[in-house]
Amino acid sequence: MKKTLSVTLLLTAMITLSGCSNIKDVKIIDVDSEIYSESEINSAIDTVEEYFKLNFDGCTLTMLKYAGDDDNKSADEWAKRYNAERAIVLLSSFDVDSSGGDGSFNPDSTYKDWQWILVENESGKWEHVDHGY
Repeated sequence: MKKTLSVTLLLTAMITLSGCSNIKDVKIIDVDSEIYSESEINSAIDTVEEYFKLNFDGCTLTMLKYAGDDDNKSADEWAKRYNAERAIVLLSSFDVDSSGGDGSFNPDSTYKDWQWILVENESGKWEHVDHGY
């Protein structure tokens, strides 16, 4: 009985994890900000990594960074669009495997400067609202 349960749990874990994307070797580039604290930027990065891991099957996240204070005007526009006080824009690069990810990406390709838009929710946590070019 214990052996059957162990095998079942192992198989479930393998199936669950096999569809996940890869974020283990992502390079985080530090970008200084006068608008956001290091903690706020890191929290936004964590939010993107979690979203990527769950939703970008067949893709490997290779780089992630805050877009910089110069891009803050677009962040203000995103905040207004989503009725939020604040928004933050991150940039990433990721590789797509031969499957084309979920089918919406070009197989065996690299996407650079992919934007991630996050807004701060009422509890002060970053929430993913959009991504793309």
